[in-house]
Amino acid sequence: MSLSVYERDLEERFVRSGGPGGQNVNKVSTCVILRHRPSGTVVRCQEERSQAMNRFRARQRLAERMEDKLLGAAGRKRQEIEKIRRQKRRRGRRAKEKMLRNKHHVAQIKQGRKPPREGDD
Repeated sequence: MSLSVYERDLEERFVRSGGPGGQNVNKVSTCVILRHRPSGTVVRCQEERSQAMNRFRARQRLAERMEDKLLGAAGRKRQEIEKIRRQKRRRGRRAKEKMLRNKHHVAQIKQGRKPPREGDD
């Protein structure tokens, strides 16, 4: 399944940004407004001081929005369910043994760092 976002379908405008960035954002049109004509999706990006980075980020955001529209809430819901399933899954026997060995090793290292007590001569 592809998103089918082609460069020819994009309408790109540049406007002046606001906020921090000093003289650069006040003089240079670094804010990017990207519109996907077929779907009507509009993305605005003014995070960076450079126009090139804002163009890149705007395209990333547009792709994410298009994916969300395509997959819809079902895709997000499925991802959340899979995440919870992975979190709840029991650890394998060997993985658990390895984790416990590592914990024991770290405990021994920490034990060696303790200063000697007064009565231990």
